[in-house]
Amino acid sequence: MNLILYLIKHTQLPEKSIQNTVALLNEDCTIPFISRYRKERTGNLDEVQIGEIVKFKTQFEVLKKRKLAIIKAVEERGLLTSELKSKFENAANLTSLEDLYLPFKKSKKTKAETARKNGLEPLAKIIMSQKSDEIEFIASKCLSTTIENEDDALEGARHIIAEWINERTDIRNQLRNQLERHALLTTKVIKTKKEGTSTVLSTNEKVQKFRDYYDWSEALNRCPSHRFLAIMRGEKEGVIRVKITLDDERALENIERRIIKSNNSCTTQIELAIADAYKRLLFPSLSNELLKNAKEKADTEAIQVFSKNLKQLLLGAPLGEKHILAIDPGFRTGCKVVCLDAQGDLKHNETIYPHAPQNKSTEAIKKLSSLVDAHKIEAIAIGNGTASRETEQLVKRIHFKNPIEVFVVSEAGASIYSASKIAREEFPNYDVTVRGAVSIGRRLADPLAELVKIDAKSIGVGQYQHDVDQNKLQTSLDTVVESCVNAVGVNINTASIPLLSYVSGIGPKLAENIVSFRNEHGSFSDRTTIKKVPRLGGKAFEQGAAFLRIKNGENPLDNSAVHPESYALVKQIAKDQKLPVSDLIGNGSALKNIPLEKYCTDTVGLPTLKDITKELEKPGLDTREKAKAFTFNQNIKSITDLNEGQLLPGIVNNITNFGCFVDIGIKESGLIHVSNLADTFVKDVNEHVHLHQQIIVKVLSVDVSRKRIQLALYKKQVN
Repeated sequence: MNLILYLIKHTQLPEKSIQNTVALLNEDCTIPFISRYRKERTGNLDEVQIGEIVKFKTQFEVLKKRKLAIIKAVEERGLLTSELKSKFENAANLTSLEDLYLPFKKSKKTKAETARKNGLEPLAKIIMSQKSDEIEFIASKCLSTTIENEDDALEGARHIIAEWINERTDIRNQLRNQLERHALLTTKVIKTKKEGTSTVLSTNEKVQKFRDYYDWSEALNRCPSHRFLAIMRGEKEGVIRVKITLDDERALENIERRIIKSNNSCTTQIELAIADAYKRLLFPSLSNELLKNAKEKADTEAIQVFSKNLKQLLLGAPLGEKHILAIDPGFRTGCKVVCLDAQGDLKHNETIYPHAPQNKSTEAIKKLSSLVDAHKIEAIAIGNGTASRETEQLVKRIHFKNPIEVFVVSEAGASIYSASKIAREEFPNYDVTVRGAVSIGRRLADPLAELVKIDAKSIGVGQYQHDVDQNKLQTSLDTVVESCVNAVGVNINTASIPLLSYVSGIGPKLAENIVSFRNEHGSFSDRTTIKKVPRLGGKAFEQGAAFLRIKNGENPLDNSAVHPESYALVKQIAKDQKLPVSDLIGNGSALKNIPLEKYCTDTVGLPTLKDITKELEKPGLDTREKAKAFTFNQNIKSITDLNEGQLLPGIVNNITNFGCFVDIGIKESGLIHVSNLADTFVKDVNEHVHLHQQIIVKVLSVDVSRKRIQLALYKKQVN
């Protein structure tokens, strides 16, 4: 099967769209560029569809590489026939390919190989022919210095037969099918890990987390990904033991029906060989394969959840270019305060001590009031960590001269950023506390621009992100970040190196070159100047220019998503409308009356023309919502203040496939299980809530000892 046929089979997309998309990918075009600026060639495929093509293209290339390696290995041993080569080449997936290769693997010393060296393969063939009724007598003819009696000869022959059975693809596929449909996932607590035993008193809290799985059993094909990953973590941490179980008797009967064709003295030997093959070879191998596949499936689901959450987080509502005072709250060490200008530059920092043990609240109020006046502060951002509620209450007691909005901002990953190389380079003369406070303020202004500086895995939105395949997770998250950055666009004159590095076609090295060029030559005045950046060639410019914005530049199109390759077309449209380009921009009535069909060519069709006119109507429009202030219930300060039936405002701070977690202003987040999200069946949690959504929840139950809060969604919008 060639690549295009493989992609058609797995994506169900049109052949022409796939062919052109593959060609573009082979030309080193990025997904954001292809989906946005090559719609005519792809048949208007979106990022998700192109991403599927990329995924299965990579999968095909891995399969092809493995086929070539196997064919070469078998050929070098002089065992390759044209028929066998054809089977290898036509294998549909890695599993079937490895099954075909199994008989040719150079295995370690096996029982079957030892039996062959002892000359027992002819005896094994006679048994498998199932024609002899005097197999013990025949076995007696196989004695030697290493085979002392008939039983040893028959046992050796059975080892060879067991290997043959193990190598049969039909039997392996039959058992695979049975395992996929009927296998049970069972767990047992490791006895020394039970609560109360002296050996685990120090890890009792860890053991408690897996209490539900001390004696657990369920059909593996019905086990949701989050539970499977929890069970795997429990095994990894040495709390529980995991096994796959199956109806062995039924499995053996299925194999026997495929092999046994007679009833004579050979039958007993074959039955014994089948039992040996099943217990020693088939079941261990295929049950491990089943667990591996289940893990891959669970990883995929968990990564999808993480990716969806990350996208929502990155596209969170920005406050915009405002003067912001940010506070990283604390008790003993005080609250670190920074003042940022509209571009996010640090203008002032100091520490106040309004809380215990210093209790200098009066001085803190005076200081905050004076800083707000001195730096023309328009909003205050407070980190949601330790002392957050107390600091928020303090700030709201202050009577500022002008209205000041107060926001509580997630600190997730801020400590990772503040200690990072990026933070040290941005603020070499400040300690981690100042950097952390700056990050909190910048997150309020523009979550996307700030969060790209942090390893996405450290942001903490997802489920079991440290248990999944880290390479797949990183690839998926990088794709999400790239998609979000390019969807919003980047101001080339203010963007940081990390933000620029995610722009289509740019990457870390060119991002450094852009910033160095900017520092040396000043702000970019138009997009053509971007070509002067060292090592930024024509391909990088083609891929990235339209995602790099220049505000108040010489050409008004430079602050839009219109690609420079379409500037001449826009000028022609404006000329036909008897308007300069600047007057066409934002002119809804003129744009509405443009006969787009007139401008269609072999390379530019209606999809691109519609995108251009839409962009001209509102150039550089940020589609993200604007940040809204929020207040928790001031009477709820800890889990002990909660009671069943209470209605509380909260913010969705994590989404999983079993529900969502909600910040209600205390240390512990509450869980809205999928069953409490709606009155109807919930297929996708994201269809009912989104990250950072402000909602009203109802308290269903509180388990103080286990620090668990069960909630129900009461209202989707806080007034």
